[in-house]
Amino acid sequence: MSNSKGPVIVITGTPGTGKSTHAQLVVDESPIPLQHINVGEWVKEKRLYEEYDEEWQSYTVDEDKLLDELEPLVTTGGVILDWHTCEMFPERWADLVVVLRCDHSKLWDRLEKRGYPLKKIQENNEAEIMQVVLDEARSSYAPEIVVELQSENTEDLETNVGRIVAWISAWKEDHS
Repeated sequence: MSNSKGPVIVITGTPGTGKSTHAQLVVDESPIPLQHINVGEWVKEKRLYEEYDEEWQSYTVDEDKLLDELEPLVTTGGVILDWHTCEMFPERWADLVVVLRCDHSKLWDRLEKRGYPLKKIQENNEAEIMQVVLDEARSSYAPEIVVELQSENTEDLETNVGRIVAWISAWKEDHS
């Protein structure tokens, strides 16, 4: 959905892969102004959910409300959407979809440190092993805009942010 204000980038991956950290660093280093939207936080702040699931300790998102809320911002451009899933976002929205991946044992440790319940850790770990988010991205968007990046350490983080910022610079050149 290229526009004059900036690209729309979706950063997705299993919880614990570093989406929010990546998104904020990209915003900080981007050659053009970008707005980072942590979709999970947005859902809570704007009450874009149907209910809270105690067992999973998460909200059941009202997807229609969420998409209606995001549409004007995405249409304007210059946005990074950071969320653990991506297939609900219309294909026309995304200029780049970054899927962050992490070795399941490292992911397990990260989720334990967050205090996730065991059932939630197990489900997210299994999703990472089965590359659920990557498969969703590949089946929802054109292959040339989906990029898989490892996110296991600080070196990966720095390399990934550099690659995304370079992509934004190229986007800026193409749209000036």
